[in-house]
Parts: sequence; C-alpha cells; structure tokens
Amino acid sequence: MIEVQNLAVTFGEGASAIRAVNGIDFRVAAGETFGLVGESGSGKSTVLRALSGLNPDWTGAMRVDGQALDRKRSKAFYKLVQMVFQDPYGSLHPRHTVDHVLAEPLTIHGMLDVDRRIEQALAEVGLGPAFRFRYPHQLSGGQRQRVAIARALILEPKVLLLDEPTSSLDVSVQAEILNLLQRLKRERGLTFILVTHNLAVVAHMCDRLAVMNAGRIVEEMTVSDLRKGAARQAYTLQLFNASLGYDRAKAKELITFA
Repeated sequence: MIEVQNLAVTFGEGASAIRAVNGIDFRVAAGETFGLVGESGSGKSTVLRALSGLNPDWTGAMRVDGQALDRKRSKAFYKLVQMVFQDPYGSLHPRHTVDHVLAEPLTIHGMLDVDRRIEQALAEVGLGPAFRFRYPHQLSGGQRQRVAIARALILEPKVLLLDEPTSSLDVSVQAEILNLLQRLKRERGLTFILVTHNLAVVAHMCDRLAVMNAGRIVEEMTVSDLRKGAARQAYTLQLFNASLGYDRAKAKELITFA
C-alpha cells in the first residue's frame, strides 16, 4: 500500500540547514499497522508530514496504492490518505462546531447525503447525536480526538497516518482511543502508519516497526521481536531499556556509601 524510497527532508539552507529525514526506505502492506518509533527530533513526524502532503519540500520517491506522489496532491489523494494529529484541540477549529468540522471535507469533495454520513461517523467513534452541534471547548480531550478520527474517516480513506494520537490524553483515555482505532481498522480494512515514542503502544497496535534516530532508520523489526527484546542495534537496545522506566532493584544495586 505504501512505498517510501530514499526519502529526505531538509529544513533551512546553507550552514544552518537541518537534515530532518536522511534517505530512508520502508514499505507497508495493505491492512498492516507499521510503527515509526524514536526519541523526539528523530524525524518521525516529518515523515508523516511528507507523506500527507503537508510538507512539500522533500526528495526521493513515495507511492501510495500504486500511485506515485508528487509535491502537489490531488483531491483523490486526500480521499485515499488522511491524518490524525497529536493535539486534538489544536487540530480542531475552536469556533467551528463538530457538525461544521465533519461537513467541510464532504462539501470540498462533493459527497452527498451529508447528514447521514455525519451521524454515521459520530456513531462509529462512539459519540451520539448530542455531540453534533458542540464546540471543541465543550468536549473532553478523548472526545475531541474521537471527532478528529471521525473527520479523518468520513471521506472513507484506505490509509490513516497517526501522529502520536494518544500522547496528549490522560492514561485512562488512551486505551479507549487505541481500541477504537483497532476496531475501525478491522471493520474498514485500513492501513496505518503510527508515529509514537511509546513502545507499549507499538506492541499493542503494530505488526512491524522501524526505529529512527537522527533522521535515519537504524533498524526494522516485527512486534514479536520487540516483545522478545531481540534488537540488533545498540541504539534500539538503549531505547528499549529506557522505555522500561525506573527499576528500584537496579537503583539499589548502584547505591554506594562512603
């Protein structure tokens, strides 16, 4: 479904130029969930922005569903590929109702039966008709992210690009959103690329993952390998160890007294 070859993204020019993504390659099969993991600044979100068309300044080659991507994307592309952002409050217009948010893409793409589609989209993400005419400030963080997911799905895409979709939510809400995404993926046969720094989320959601560092992919592995801790690269091992959090027993071993 997705092919990326020698993708590079540079910000700035001359001596101040920053190579955010440095010649990466990966492929994602139809119906697969592929994770991009790494520390902040590793280039994960920049990859999604290049794929989605939000960042047109890239080199290399990208294909989605067999179609080569240009810097300028067609309307047809945005019916095929949609993105869910990290901050659901920032990605929703504060003065637009949920109804407006969901109706706008339908209007742009000339899709009919707007009322039915909006009601169906809300129902699919677990929000009833009462939410249709609310504003973002009247919703909780989890409800806002459900609206953002509904907006992404209302054009019936095949691919969702998920940029840390639960990182700004309370822990109690994160599992609800992840389970919602899993259910929608099964029901619609979607393909996901999931960007996150949370390896527990990757283990729950993904089939395969790529580890990024300083704009490069340092290792690809299956989630089965992730669960076994079977990393090959030193950076990946360090990332995995950091994700385990504070170990009281290990800390006691390191305590010394003069």
